Amino acid sequence: MAVSLKRRNFLTAAAVLLVLGYTRHASANALYGGDDEEYFDPSLLPPAESEVDFPIEQVNPRLIKKRFRRQIVDFEGAEVLGTIIIDPDNRFLYYVIEQGQAIRYGVGVGRAGFAWAGSAIVGMKRRWPRWVPPRSMVDRDPNALRWVNGQPGGPDNPLGARALYLFANGADTLYRIHGTNEPQSIGKAVSSGCIRLLNEDISHLFDLVEIGTPVVVRASHEQAREVDPHVSNGHSRPAF
Repeated sequence: MAVSLKRRNFLTAAAVLLVLGYTRHASANALYGGDDEEYFDPSLLPPAESEVDFPIEQVNPRLIKKRFRRQIVDFEGAEVLGTIIIDPDNRFLYYVIEQGQAIRYGVGVGRAGFAWAGSAIVGMKRRWPRWVPPRSMVDRDPNALRWVNGQPGGPDNPLGARALYLFANGADTLYRIHGTNEPQSIGKAVSSGCIRLLNEDISHLFDLVEIGTPVVVRASHEQAREVDPHVSNGHSRPAF
């Protein structure tokens, strides 16, 4: 009798695991629609931005190297007032505020193989945006699999407090300028192509820029590639 119960318990557990595995697989297929074609079901996605505007915690400035702290600097570029310029080699983002001056922010940039260069515009803005991991990340990262149907915006979201969505030739490039919940990454090449700022800095920049703001990402001496509106990276997805 005891053996029979053990066998019955084992079969029950196996059935539960099978159902859970199928559910997870079905969830992924509902989002991606098979091996090649990606499909987003809007009913499965959280809102494009959080309904709650969470407070932004200020990072202890001692944790950020002085050159990466937000500051007004002399700027010799030819870009016009209101342009965002990203200098990946020096880990800076500039926002031109007048002739010869810009606000400079420290940033984290794309690691080797994910860097890019080119021109774009700010095509969309979101506060506490949702994050939907690309399939390539879902396949290799258990944490990304957890958010296969999208992670709601909030303090634990990797896109941070704000996001500026970069468009080129009328299409979403899938690259973002966004906040981060990893302030130690500022000044480093660690992302999958996106440009990350401290949450307090992206919030500051977010309030300055408008839809249509031009963005220039300078070519890096490290590996770089031109923006391709159809190329996905490992960090973010378009917001639907």
